[in-house]
Amino acid sequence: MERLDKFLCDSGAGTRSQVKTLLRAGKVAVDGKPEKDGGRKIDSQIHVVTLDGEVLGGKRMVVGMLNKPAGYITATEDGEAPTVMELLPEDMKHLDLKPVGRLDKATEGLLLFTNDGNLLHRLISPKKEVPKQYYARHEGEAAKEDVAAFASGLTLRDGTVCRPAVLEPLGKGESLITVCEGKYHQVRRMMAARGMTVSYLERRQEGELTLGALPRGAFRELSAEEIRLLSGETPVPGQNAGKK
Repeated sequence: MERLDKFLCDSGAGTRSQVKTLLRAGKVAVDGKPEKDGGRKIDSQIHVVTLDGEVLGGKRMVVGMLNKPAGYITATEDGEAPTVMELLPEDMKHLDLKPVGRLDKATEGLLLFTNDGNLLHRLISPKKEVPKQYYARHEGEAAKEDVAAFASGLTLRDGTVCRPAVLEPLGKGESLITVCEGKYHQVRRMMAARGMTVSYLERRQEGELTLGALPRGAFRELSAEEIRLLSGETPVPGQNAGKK
């Protein structure tokens, strides 16, 4: 059993304050009877809840993408610095979204969010080996020896062993780096191990997903096809996957 107002929020009906307004306006019904008490206990397996006559299905599963700007901590809360949660649209903030993995405060680019716990676990599991591509501006110029070192698997200065990765030089001071794991500050540390201190880092791609034309600081839901590409054989979570 759960509160009706929580059920409505989880179904995507709106924020808590919006749900209160809907209840007061008589737009919500339980088993065909108008209901204004948000504290009423319901069982989604037994009761039929409608909003303006449309049946609601409980928790709305969402997978979305944020083009993260620098200056935000990848965390659900932080006592000192702003977090990526502050960048989510208002109508997404009540859906219990969590960031998939993390980008450090100075790193920009593609950051996924979901409230599907199973999908979240699969995407952050090292066994999944989802490739992530970064664009870096750095000191010096990557040479053939650096490319070979990345391909062989680097051992960092503190003894951390990294899996084989792809380093693609773009010219003096610019490179693309693709890794299949997410160790702490991994790309920056890998480049530093080869004498190339990174001054700017942007994640551009995760699996088959790319940032595309998504503006910095903007968020959008993934399409059903994008979710399939991201999660392989994983079923599409819910019927409300977003549009491009």
